[in-house]
Amino acid sequence: MIITLSTTGGTPAEQIHDQIRGLITTGALAANERLPSVRQLAADLRVAPGTVAKVYKQLEEEQLVETRIGAGTRVSPHATAISKDVSRAARKLIDTCKRDNLELSEVLQVIRATW
Repeated sequence: MIITLSTTGGTPAEQIHDQIRGLITTGALAANERLPSVRQLAADLRVAPGTVAKVYKQLEEEQLVETRIGAGTRVSPHATAISKDVSRAARKLIDTCKRDNLELSEVLQVIRATW
C-alpha cells in the first residue's frame, strides 16, 4: 500500500484517510485485505501512531474496514469498489481541474451543481 504525504494536501490524518479510502473504493485494496498495523504505518509515514489509529477508527465508522483483535485491520467485505469507468472519469476530471488550477472545494461545487 503506497501512501504519500505532502505539506499542501491537508492534515496527515486527512491525507491518509483519503488515500486509503481511495484505494478501497477503486478496488486497489480488496475485501478482506489486511492493512498495515497502526505502528507500522505510522513509522512508514513518520506520523504519530494516534494519527493512524484515528484514521482507522474513522474508516471503521464508514464501514470500509474492520478491526479484530489478533486479526488486525482489514478491508470490510461489505466495502464495494466503484466501476473502472467511474474511476477513469474521476481521474480525467482531477487532471483537468489541476491543469486549470481549481481547488477541491471549487470542483465539489461544480459536481454538486451538475448532479
